[in-house]
Amino acid sequence: MRIIFMGTPEFAVPTLDALVDAGHDVVAAYSQPPRAGGRRGKALTPSPVHARAEALGIEVRTPLSFKRDPDAVAAFAALGADVAVVAAYGLILPVSVLEAPRLGCMNVHASLLPRWRGAAPIQRAILAGDEETGVGIMQMEAGLDTGPVRLEGRTSVDGKTAGALTDELAAMGARLMVQVLDNPEAYPAVPQADEGVTYASKIDKAEARLDFAQDAEAVLRQVLAFNPPGAFFEVGGERVRVLAAELVDAVAGDPGVVFDDLEIACAEGVIRPTLVQRAGRGIMTTAELLNGFPIPAGTRL
Repeated sequence: MRIIFMGTPEFAVPTLDALVDAGHDVVAAYSQPPRAGGRRGKALTPSPVHARAEALGIEVRTPLSFKRDPDAVAAFAALGADVAVVAAYGLILPVSVLEAPRLGCMNVHASLLPRWRGAAPIQRAILAGDEETGVGIMQMEAGLDTGPVRLEGRTSVDGKTAGALTDELAAMGARLMVQVLDNPEAYPAVPQADEGVTYASKIDKAEARLDFAQDAEAVLRQVLAFNPPGAFFEVGGERVRVLAAELVDAVAGDPGVVFDDLEIACAEGVIRPTLVQRAGRGIMTTAELLNGFPIPAGTRL
């Protein structure tokens, strides 16, 4: 098929690669504009999709908006695509864009719709304690992730970090998208259920601060949901990221108070970080942290 690809983060790259490997003609890749990066935030860094598309010899376009730029819409339509494949693109697509390709726009969405429509479905599924999640190939329409679903894959959450689950769902979504495009008529779009709708609002950085006023299992889910880059606590004016943790069979105390060996009391239960990282340092075990950065029993985090 003649395909327009639209995506921005690393999550979208496997789908782009899969389309090319399957022999489709990707005539253009749309991505968010390069953002400030580098050591001092001055250098403009292209998105992962932008960089990968250029490496594949695909033209890259980075409009700031379609809703306010009729020329961008016209240029999109002029490509004469059979379908647009969208994966975590990050811009709202007006109806004029959604209807321009012959088969419309198909989206790789990382949840079991209608659960977790919106920006951060993977993290929200982990935080909510969902036992299962997945990815769907959705036929896009004007509403926020309201379109009918052509094909769906499922997997257990099972203590996975957001990073691991993102990688798994990215690979799954790439396979499913190629499967649908191989024979679209075999995968008719099925409307989403009216019940069970939830919204995965964008993650606020403040949510990564570990909240020991929750029970220990909820705190552990924070650790999993915010890795990468890592949930955190603060002690002595310093932020310590927690990349892995375990539940401890111990009697809870005052929430946020430390026992020996960095066991931390929660509202119910006790949690112990196992992999941590101080600012500017490498990842280390809890024992390694405490050797150079003591956190005595009785400290309140």
